[in-house]
Amino acid sequence: MSKAFTKDDDANASEVLVVPRAPLPDGVSNYVTPRGLRALRLEQTVIEQRRSAFEAADPADRLAQLQALARRAYELAARIASAELVLGQNQPQGEVRFGARVTLRTESGQEASYQIVGVDEAEAAAGRIAFTSPLARALLGVQVGGVGTLRTPRGSEELEVLAVAYETDE
Repeated sequence: MSKAFTKDDDANASEVLVVPRAPLPDGVSNYVTPRGLRALRLEQTVIEQRRSAFEAADPADRLAQLQALARRAYELAARIASAELVLGQNQPQGEVRFGARVTLRTESGQEASYQIVGVDEAEAAAGRIAFTSPLARALLGVQVGGVGTLRTPRGSEELEVLAVAYETDE
């Protein structure tokens, strides 16, 4: 779940910060993994709980807080409504598709592992990359033992796919 709300320990502790969602490119489906859909629904529950808590807030702050949460709830509801759940067990095994955990080797010999996920669940530090990212696009459709080409402003790099796995705990 994205960190949508922050709270400081100062006088503005009740201020709600709404961080915008990563946009989906025009015409691109909103694919989500089961884990990603659960995270969106959990975020929706948290927003509703926060909205209830703000109902009792100081009247001077209540309106701004509720408006911020309402914007977030509206945006989140639209994302959930447009979500297209993709189950890993329905993907071709041994080929990189949405939801795959891919182990690859770079030209320099380094190995790395990434899971290709929806835009809302991408978190590079955790090894989860959006299916719209250049790295994911370079790998999609490549089979184990095959090579994908990552094109960047610095040039091109070949990435060998060593393994592909899909979560079964859907």
